[in-house]
Order: sequence, then structure tokens, then C-alpha cells
Amino acid sequence: MTSIRKFAYATLLAFTALNFAPSLASAQEPARGKFTLTHEVHFGNATVPAGDYQFSFDPDGASRMLVLRTVSGTGSGYLVLVPSTDETKPSDLSRLVLETTPKGTYVSSMQLPTFGMTLNFNVPSHPAEKQIAKAGTTAAALGQ
Repeated sequence: MTSIRKFAYATLLAFTALNFAPSLASAQEPARGKFTLTHEVHFGNATVPAGDYQFSFDPDGASRMLVLRTVSGTGSGYLVLVPSTDETKPSDLSRLVLETTPKGTYVSSMQLPTFGMTLNFNVPSHPAEKQIAKAGTTAAALGQ
């Protein structure tokens, strides 16, 4: 009876290990590349100054983090949470999509068609800017 129990336990353990191990067929290469920022921008909560950067993002990784590193200078780096991703058509161009708000310039998405994905980032909501014009007096408008 114990040998059957040990066999069942070993089979269950092997099945579980194979189930959690990443399969080679579904493994995807991490997205890597470089870009240049001409001015300071925000990637979610991270404020990234102007400069040359290299990035990496592993779509199969446990954490959905974009890693940014400066190419030269101090060698500082940033970890940026990627809340969501979308599929990208191969014909699209690689680019950063920026959105300007009263609080600064934010990266709303990073399109990576070479890797078939678009990384989406949070941009703080902002109320529509209202333009208020002061009206002149009625007497001046009527020529009185």
C-alpha cells in the first residue's frame, strides 16, 4: 500500500513540476532596445530625465516591470510598472506615445511592433482646461 502511495505522490510531484516549468514553445524573448528622451518625462510614478536609455521587458516574467537604464553617465536605472499590454501589428512603428498634462509630460504607451506588443502606462487624469473670457460691458458693445 505504501508503494502505491509513494508512486502516486511521485507522479503528482512530477506532473506539478512539469506544469509550472516554462515550456520552450511558449517562451518569448525579452523586449530590448534603446531610445533617447529630449526632455524629462514621467513613466507612471517615475520621473525620467532627458538622455539616452536602454530598456528591457520580459512579457513572460513574474512581475510586469519595464527596466530602464541610462546608457552613459551615472548608470542609474528605473523600474516601471506596466499595468497592461496590447498586441501590435508588425507594420506599426516603434515609438513612445506622450501625453502632456498640467503636471508634466507622461508616457502613455510604448509601441514595440518588433516584439508584437504595446506597453501601456498610467497617466493621471486631469480635468479639461477651461478657458474663461471676460465679457465687455453692454454699453461699450452697443457704442454708447
